[in-house]
Amino acid sequence: MHRIFGSELSPYSVKVRSFFRYKNLVHEWIPRSPAVQAEFQKYAKLPLVPLVVTPQGEGVQDSTPILERFEAAMPEPSTIPADAALAFVSALLEEYGDEWGNKWMFHYRWRYQPDVWSTAERIAGQMMAGQGTLAVAQARAAVAERMMGRLGFVGSNDKTRPLIEASFKSVLGLLETHLAARPYLLGGRPAMADFGLWGQLYEAATDPTPGAIMRAAAPKVMAWVQRMVSPKAEGAFE
Repeated sequence: MHRIFGSELSPYSVKVRSFFRYKNLVHEWIPRSPAVQAEFQKYAKLPLVPLVVTPQGEGVQDSTPILERFEAAMPEPSTIPADAALAFVSALLEEYGDEWGNKWMFHYRWRYQPDVWSTAERIAGQMMAGQGTLAVAQARAAVAERMMGRLGFVGSNDKTRPLIEASFKSVLGLLETHLAARPYLLGGRPAMADFGLWGQLYEAATDPTPGAIMRAAAPKVMAWVQRMVSPKAEGAFE
């Protein structure tokens, strides 16, 4: 059985889990915590999730190479359209989600106080499971301080805030219209594009500020977010 060391709060972890569910790859989901740190370090080359450990004991990291590896090993149900142009669009949108979409998620998550404390509380609860209330509170404060200090790494600051937020809302509007006529971005089944964009929007939907925006302005996007938790092939690519 494959094992996925990840976090519910990591867009790249949930992206890989959704893909494994779509492929019907039997796996165990293991939230990363101190309790499994020794096992994690045994296989990880970098201190990052997700980490997939194969039944043969090989550790694989980085969400896009993970998806590409298992797509090649198990091509059906496919996530890559046979049409070369559509496959390129799918790959481009996956990269857009991973790289630019992460700016939306990280910006909202660590810029606004309700989102900071909501996320820090959940991360601390996972990190310090069973360690007591004080340990969780201390971890929450440390996580919040560290992550707020990293906003600059994704280009989030007072000057770029309007651009990032306008981009988020613009894409929500485009997706809302697009998803009115199809269950997934490229038709009746999820493509690589879905997994890349979805990981970021799934996380945004769980946070107070962007989640409220999504629920108010993009119900079809929210339905797609729920659909992608455990996606199914419902038809062909367009």
